[in-house]
Amino acid sequence: MRKTAVSLCFSLAGALLLVNPSGAQSIEAARAAYADGRFAAAAEAGEALGTSEGYALAAESLAIHGYYLAAGDEQPELFARAISAADEAIRLDPGNPEAHFQSAHAIGREAQTVGVMEALNRGYARRTREAAQEALRLDPEMAEAHLTLASWHAEIVNKMGGLVARVTYRATRRNALDYYEKALELAPDEIGVYLEYANGLLLLNRNRNREQARELLARGIELAPGDAYDRILHDLAVQRLAALDDG
Repeated sequence: MRKTAVSLCFSLAGALLLVNPSGAQSIEAARAAYADGRFAAAAEAGEALGTSEGYALAAESLAIHGYYLAAGDEQPELFARAISAADEAIRLDPGNPEAHFQSAHAIGREAQTVGVMEALNRGYARRTREAAQEALRLDPEMAEAHLTLASWHAEIVNKMGGLVARVTYRATRRNALDYYEKALELAPDEIGVYLEYANGLLLLNRNRNREQARELLARGIELAPGDAYDRILHDLAVQRLAALDDG
C-alpha cells in the first residue's frame, strides 16, 4: 500500500498538460495523472522530470499499475521498471525517504506476485526490509513504511511459522502488530492502513483475528476515497469484508 496525497485541484487538472518554464512536464501533471488513475501516464511524466521526486512517483505508479491492473504477463516488465525508477530516485537523492520507501514498495509488490518462498529465494525479503527501514530512519513518522514492515513480518510468519520466521528472518507476530498499530496511529484516515492491517491479522491467525479484521475493514470503507488508488483500495476492502461475512 502506498498513497500519495494529492489535492483536489490536481485531480481536476488531470486532463491538462502542466508545464514548467523550461517546457518539461511538471510534477503537478504527474500527480494529477496519478490521482485520476492514469498510472502509466503518471509514470512517464515522473520519469521525464529526471528528479528524485519524479522517479519516486513513477516507481509508485508503476508498482500500483503492475500489481492491481496489469495482466500477468505484463507484470515482470512493469515491476522491473518500477524498481529501476526507485533506484534512480535514490541515486539522485539518497536522503529522500520517499525514494527508499518506493524501492521497498516496488520490490514488495513483485514479491507478492511470485509468492513468499520464491521471493525469499530471490532475496526480496531482505531488500524490502532494508529499504523500508532506511525510509523510517530518514522519516520515523512515515506511516506507509511502518505498514510495509508490518506486512513483511506477517507474511513471513504466515508462510514459515513462528519459530522458523523468528530464527531465520527475525520476523515475529509481535513486531507485525506493533508496526500495524503505529501505522494506524500515524494515518487513521488512510483506507489502505485498515485494509493491510486486516489482511495481516488474517495471515497471523484467521480464526482468532476474524472479528478484529472485520471491524477494521468496516471502519476503512467508511472513509471517502480521495483518489483513484483510494477507490481501488476501497473496493478491495468491500470485497474482503463481504468474504469474511460469507464465512
